[in-house]
Amino acid sequence: MDDPKKSRQAFAALLDLPDGAIDLGHASLLIAREEYPELDVHGYLERLDEMAREIRGRMKGTEGAKSQIAHLNRLLFEEMGFRGNREEYYDPRNSFLNDVLDRRIGIPITLSTIYLEVGRRIGCPLAGVAFPGHFLVRYDGPEPLPDLLIDPFNRGQLLTEEECRVRIAEMYKGQLEYRPEFLRPAPKREILERMINNLKWIYRQQRDFHMALKVQQLLLCAAPDRPEEIRDRGLIHYRLALLSEAAADLERYLTLAPEAPDATQIRERLNELKRLAQRMN
Repeated sequence: MDDPKKSRQAFAALLDLPDGAIDLGHASLLIAREEYPELDVHGYLERLDEMAREIRGRMKGTEGAKSQIAHLNRLLFEEMGFRGNREEYYDPRNSFLNDVLDRRIGIPITLSTIYLEVGRRIGCPLAGVAFPGHFLVRYDGPEPLPDLLIDPFNRGQLLTEEECRVRIAEMYKGQLEYRPEFLRPAPKREILERMINNLKWIYRQQRDFHMALKVQQLLLCAAPDRPEEIRDRGLIHYRLALLSEAAADLERYLTLAPEAPDATQIRERLNELKRLAQRMN
């Protein structure tokens, strides 16, 4: 599939499913299609299947959560060498699941996605954790293991809640107070939106507005009527000199959020667009 519209339609269809039915790996690879239009999504899903088959072949009957996690850590980190990319953290390839599978290097959210997807395939109940500044994984099954948190960026390091509390203190220098909800299971839609927002930030920092527009379109698949996403697409259209598209988005933003804090600024930008359009006609 090399038609971006069809790929986005497939992504939106996945997001329309109940959260538990969303295939996180498949959706993540559809995000990567924005960069790699001819990406063989099913080929990469087969790689995840193969990792799971390898682990299942090593398991002896029904094994508990800690044993399953030990198998995951051994295969992914000790044998396959997946690791966090500290040197080039903001390389966009760290956010594309196919690149992370090929290069075996990534950022917390993509490494966690691989961990979650292989774990799901071996029957290990795991969930993503949208921890501030650093995505994690937690055991999410019936076995009472409240302290079983996993950091795939750091080769599957096991963490307790107290260690997460210390991390918050160190990362935010006392500016953010720890709250237990930081460790709640994250819905898959939230994971995907966070992944796309990482790319959005990277491309805007790089001033690559063509790619920023592509990932912005994905955010609007997730939230088609969210005013701030419509506004942001309008501002990207403006950067790309797509003036009529920019004006349409900014007008819609003001219709949806007429009392927004930046409404006056956006009205000024919209008037500027209209003056530009008059000069060009």
